[in-house]
Amino acid sequence: MASLILDAAMLACMYVLTRLSVGRALRPMQSMTDKAAQWSAVGSETRFGAEHQPVELARLGGSLDVLLDRIRTVLRHERQLTGELSHELRTPLTRMVVELDWWQVRPRSAQETRATHQVLAEAAQSMRTICDTLLNDARDRALDHAAVPGTTDVVPTLERLLRQSCPPDRIRTSLKTCTPVVQAAAAPALLERIVSPLLANAVRYAHTLVTVVVRRTADAVCLDVTDDGPGVPAVFVEELFVPGRRADHDDGHDGAGLGLPLARRLARSVGGDVSFDPGHQSGARFTVSLPVG
Repeated sequence: MASLILDAAMLACMYVLTRLSVGRALRPMQSMTDKAAQWSAVGSETRFGAEHQPVELARLGGSLDVLLDRIRTVLRHERQLTGELSHELRTPLTRMVVELDWWQVRPRSAQETRATHQVLAEAAQSMRTICDTLLNDARDRALDHAAVPGTTDVVPTLERLLRQSCPPDRIRTSLKTCTPVVQAAAAPALLERIVSPLLANAVRYAHTLVTVVVRRTADAVCLDVTDDGPGVPAVFVEELFVPGRRADHDDGHDGAGLGLPLARRLARSVGGDVSFDPGHQSGARFTVSLPVG
């Protein structure tokens, strides 16, 4: 009986000591797991690193750091896509609201009602195109596609965008091209999403004139969008393409600072670019370069 009691006491002691030892050994892992869950929820930049840690914990920390980097990237892409969709959908939504308000203020004839319905249908179709374009671009980037397939006749697309973007009672527009047929290696919807923010800014800040010049180089199609407005402040040139940045938040225009960054990102997704010409004196000039179709 004494031997059995002694064996039971030793087993109990071994169980307690083993549990305490294992719990103490696993405590750092539990702490790292809790921190990883907390950091991943907010997309934190904090990482574990491999310094001043045992080999096993260093390997675990490295694996968790890789996962945290991926989660942060996904969250950043999600926020970017949400902001871009909100920014792009604002214009057609504004058209729809204005048309509905104008339609309700007084009785309309059957012809005016049909015209209003046509405007609403065009705005709805524009919203659908915007959603399809941005979602397809997000999917292609997720699959590591280097380019968006498609070829566009540039001149008709620019003519349509100018008619839609420029109010005829305030701004004059001019489209100049070296040849009536210029093909760019970008899908039509993608070209519209690249050029639309540039035209919107040009119309917004121009005094009287917005000019679009289409030219060909050896390996690219270039679109110069120029306005005769006040231009870009020199102190803001470096932040032109930073998402969320605006030169003047009190200029009376409702913008989120996402149009130019979106235009540049979409252009680069097909091997092109969007740049600002700091040497242009009167107004502002932006250049879209796209591969030749």
